[in-house]
Amino acid sequence: MLSSLRPVTSVRNVRPWGGALSDLRIAADGTWETIANATDTPLQDGEIDGRGLLALPGLLNVHAHVDKSWWGHPWQSYGGEGGTEGRIRHERARREELGIPGLDVTRNVLEQSVRTGTTALRTHVDVDPGIGLRGIEVVREAVAEYDGALHAEIVAFPQDGVLRRDGVLDLLRAAADAGAEHIGGLDPGSIDRDPVGQLDALFAIAADTGVGIDIHLHDSADLGAFQIELIIDRTARHGLAGRVNVAHGFAIAEVSPARRHDLLEAMGALDISMTTVAPLRLPQLPLTEMDAAAVRFGFGTDGIRDLWSPYGTGDLLGIAWQYARSSGIVRDEDLHRVAELATRAAAAFVGRSTHDLVVGAPADLVLVDAENPMDAIVRTPPRELVLGSGRVLWEI
Repeated sequence: MLSSLRPVTSVRNVRPWGGALSDLRIAADGTWETIANATDTPLQDGEIDGRGLLALPGLLNVHAHVDKSWWGHPWQSYGGEGGTEGRIRHERARREELGIPGLDVTRNVLEQSVRTGTTALRTHVDVDPGIGLRGIEVVREAVAEYDGALHAEIVAFPQDGVLRRDGVLDLLRAAADAGAEHIGGLDPGSIDRDPVGQLDALFAIAADTGVGIDIHLHDSADLGAFQIELIIDRTARHGLAGRVNVAHGFAIAEVSPARRHDLLEAMGALDISMTTVAPLRLPQLPLTEMDAAAVRFGFGTDGIRDLWSPYGTGDLLGIAWQYARSSGIVRDEDLHRVAELATRAAAAFVGRSTHDLVVGAPADLVLVDAENPMDAIVRTPPRELVLGSGRVLWEI
């Protein structure tokens, strides 16, 4: 059941990352205060008995769209045309009818997210001349209802293009000035048909305002790789190392091994990160090559039951399973790495220096009935307890 955000003073008798039984005490500021060997003393008020369950840090959904879903509405049949352009048109035609953006819509998506273990997320929120910055305001309001127990960073996202719609660049700058942590872009080549123009405009805003950049790049193979080269060049030129992310980036998995190596090395040197939603129909981002080049990457759910697709449950652990299974990952060390990518390794995507079961980190935790992190990835068991900043977000 969803909780009333009651505070917890400690979680007792759990196995952090599958290790020894431990007691995790929470400080008044919602961070981990101490982590020590479990004791058999009686439970006190505010303490939870973890019953020997596996403890992981809260899941980090680093590519979401919590502003636009039909969760909570009757079933919506897939309609309109396929492809990115077709889905954009279909969404624009029907979003007002479904109350998008709207507080109830976003509340429903956030509820599904926290009940499956997400405690922090990076969410893209549409901005365009039709809705202005209203979607960002709605998402901020919905997240605020969790009173700090759920953390979210906003990407002001130009779903209908940047240059081809008058006023979008002004909206992106206004969003940055108003506190959005990132601005987005969308397929500079195939949507705006002006990759240099779109990227130059986005990087200028980021350089002026200090926000990050998070670009949806679906364009494949050579076209996508060319745009990644443009992103690399502008990241270096504007001094934005560590502030740029490429979402999807299918081209990385589609170009030759030699070109992929060069792109990843250049991205790693500038700390240009990547996020993936592990699409089943396409090759996956290569785990070992990404790690070898020190390219940070994380997992996201993308849209959840929206006008682009009826699929999606909000379960980030399910996305980690999908990535591992479709990548052919079977070895313990690689499965463990996937668990890290879904949790502590993605901390920077949500503006955190540390997100782990360690002293000083936010007291975000997920308990599951699993033997170890590898078992949790391959079985995706129910989340028994979810804590955000030391408060109960969800419990069975």
